[in-house]
Parts: sequence; C-alpha cells; structure tokens
Amino acid sequence: MVMITGNNMVEETRQRASLIKLLLMDVDGVLTDGKVYYLPAAEGKAYESKSFHCHDGLGFNFLNDVGIPTGFISGRDAGAVKEYAANKKVKYVFQGHLEKVAIYESILADSKLSESQIAFIGDDLTDIPLLKRAGLACTVANARPEVIPYAHFVTQAHGGYGAVREVIELILKAQNIWQTILNKYGVGE
Repeated sequence: MVMITGNNMVEETRQRASLIKLLLMDVDGVLTDGKVYYLPAAEGKAYESKSFHCHDGLGFNFLNDVGIPTGFISGRDAGAVKEYAANKKVKYVFQGHLEKVAIYESILADSKLSESQIAFIGDDLTDIPLLKRAGLACTVANARPEVIPYAHFVTQAHGGYGAVREVIELILKAQNIWQTILNKYGVGE
C-alpha cells in the first residue's frame, strides 16, 4: 500500500479517489471519537450515546447531493448510530458485526460495484480485511499503528474530529466536484 497523509494527494491516491462510487466506514473511532457514553434513560436503564462532528455531517450532505451513497459497518450496535444514519441518508447500516467481510461482500453484491469503486475508512484491527480490499483504503490519524500501513490515505484529523470530511473532500476533489460545491456556497466570489 502507498500511504498518503493529510491533503497531499499523490497521483495514485487521486486516481483511486476518482473512481469511488460508494463510501463505507467503521463508526466508533472513525465517525466518532471512540468514546461511548452510557446515560440514564427514563425507564431506569442506560442508553448509549455518541458524539458526531458537524463537519462530517455536512460532508454526508455533499455526497448525497452528488449521488455518492454511504454505509456503516460497525462492531457495536447503538441507537444513536441508527438515528444519525437516518438523518444523513446513509444507505447501508450494519451494526453489531466485528467480522465485517460478509457484510462488505453483501454490500458489493447489492451495489453492483467493483472493489475499485469502494472507499473504506477504518481505525482498528477489525477493519484491516476491508482496507485490504477497498479501492481507496483510508484510516484516521489516530488509527491503531498496525492498521495505518494498510491505508492509501491517512487523515490529518483524528476520528470524530472531521476525519470523514477529509476523505469526502479527497473524493470530491479527485472527481472534479469540489469546485461546484464551493460555488454553491459562494466561495471565491
């Protein structure tokens, strides 16, 4: 694998990103900072809460606007993720799966895409099998050290702090869509 950090897009990474038609990711430690909060619910039981970064959220809106679907493959099962996924129109949501290959293959079959058209963002050991297969393998800056060598792109941000947005922008820039998004919001006028 060729590891690229931050916004330094070398040609191979740019080419890989230009082919992406689906962005998949782990949740805890990638889309969130990896912390899990157990808060009291009205009926006396605890419920799990997580924190999501607004920059990542707006990035999901950008992908939705240009027709690039997204998906979550997570080892944990949390209502907060289900709610977030519905809000961000995430197409594929699979929770409670530490073994992710079968889910990935199911998504591949359903999407009718090749692996070269899939990007995956991970941070821990359970993500390595998908990083090995994805056309664009990405990790967050604070991924486990054993995971980083499998990445084509490593974000500057830590998981939960805008790392997903970096990958989204990488894809949109490589596909010459980013300027259209900037224009939509009057950037550079």
